[in-house]
Order: sequence, then C-alpha cells, then structure tokens
Amino acid sequence: VQLQASGGGLVQAGDSLRLSCTASFRPFDYAAMGWFRQAPGKERGFVTTISRDGRRILYADSVKGRFTISRDIAKSTVYLQMNSLKPEDTAVYFCAGRIGAHSVAAYTARDDYSYWGQGTQVTVSS
Repeated sequence: VQLQASGGGLVQAGDSLRLSCTASFRPFDYAAMGWFRQAPGKERGFVTTISRDGRRILYADSVKGRFTISRDIAKSTVYLQMNSLKPEDTAVYFCAGRIGAHSVAAYTARDDYSYWGQGTQVTVSS
C-alpha cells in the first residue's frame, strides 16, 4: 500500500493551495483518510479526516472554515483544499489511510492510521 502526496509549495499569507494524495489500494472507499501536519520542532498533529462512507468529516479548530477535505473515489485520491493560508500553517503535510475502517467513523489520532504518505512541504510567508 502506498500513499503519494503532492501539491505543496511556497505561498504568501492569504493564498490557497490544494494538496493531493493518491492511494495504491482499491476500492478507495474501503478506507478512512486523514491529513496531518508537522511543523518544525512540533509533533505531528491532526488536520482533518473523512470517514469511509464520506459522510463524516472533522477538522481541527485551527483550520475550520479555511480547509476542506474531499475525495475522488474513481481516482483513489483525497484532496486538501487550503484557503486563507497563514504563516502558522507552515508544516509538512501528511496524508494517512486506515483500510477497513468502520464506515461512519472519523479518526483523529495518529495511531488510528496504518498507512502514511511521504509528506509534502507547505510554507506560508507573511
């Protein structure tokens, strides 16, 4: 199982970015997916997650209203649309997958996920 994340970059405060994470496993809706981020000197923390059935979505308070998670089952890809970016959003962003998750469960802990992408750097300048 592989997760390939992409879409990071260097942007200015207020800009937008869209991250993508493509999975090697099928069917894609057999997994709950999440995004986490890790800033320098900090632990990897929860950003957002989408349940296996796509009906339950959770966000960290720090990104609520600015970030949106979505997925394209046919492309086995989960997206993270990030708007109104702030310097404090600077981090390496990781996608994560939990295969065979309960259909309506949303997972917010790192230990809930078995598979991780390689990370993509997002840098927001002020």
